[in-house]
Amino acid sequence: MAEAVSLAGVLDRFGSRVTLDETAADMPCLWVAPEELTELCLFLRDDAGLQFNFLSDICGVDFHPEEPRFLLVYHLASIPNHWRLRLKCRLGDPPAAPTVTPVWTTANWHERETYDMYGIHFDGHPDLRRLYMWDGFDGYPMRRDFPLRGYKDDMNPLGVERTENGGGA
Repeated sequence: MAEAVSLAGVLDRFGSRVTLDETAADMPCLWVAPEELTELCLFLRDDAGLQFNFLSDICGVDFHPEEPRFLLVYHLASIPNHWRLRLKCRLGDPPAAPTVTPVWTTANWHERETYDMYGIHFDGHPDLRRLYMWDGFDGYPMRRDFPLRGYKDDMNPLGVERTENGGGA
């Protein structure tokens, strides 16, 4: 069995800009602000002792009506060391974070999926457009304030009428 990942070097390097999530039970987890995300990801990938060379997932979480409303969750793997690591990044509304596609190319599709479902914008993404929903789709279906039947349009005559402040989409 592989030894546990030591995050002491990461915490020393980034100081208070990155913190350990003490509540995580299944794998080590770090909290990072959006403005520190790219630097942290580059360090985790390029540091010879860590080698987090694989981004396996990016997902969004909507805590509406709480603030900050959104959370980005990144799941990383160090294939040579057999380690896993989770990164969490809080986002306000409207949600935005820097792209990590220059760090891991697989982020391209993960970020597009997160944009399509939650409306989280990834600054600097090379091709940020919908992945599952069609271009004219109104809203972001995984947001907690999105109506279960969707919004009424030509393709969805049974949907909910959009109000002036409804949906947040």
